[in-house]
Amino acid sequence: MDKEFEKSNIFGLGQENSAYAQYFTGKSYLNPLTPAGTAPFFANVTFEPGCRNNWHIHRAKSGGGQILLCVAGSGWYQE
Repeated sequence: MDKEFEKSNIFGLGQENSAYAQYFTGKSYLNPLTPAGTAPFFANVTFEPGCRNNWHIHRAKSGGGQILLCVAGSGWYQE
């Protein structure tokens, strides 16, 4: 990771997100900020440069839902 990016990533990199690797091209990293099972659950996800996440849906009415906060770098999303 780029040193400047690491300094601006205030939540930390976390561990390689291997459990969900099938949904990404490139590596992503997951750093849980609250314990698993906590509602709401918060986590920091970091993507290496060039990593792509396949489009998918988090349906709030089915217990999913997702709010994305970009705190470093940039990305695309769809509503």
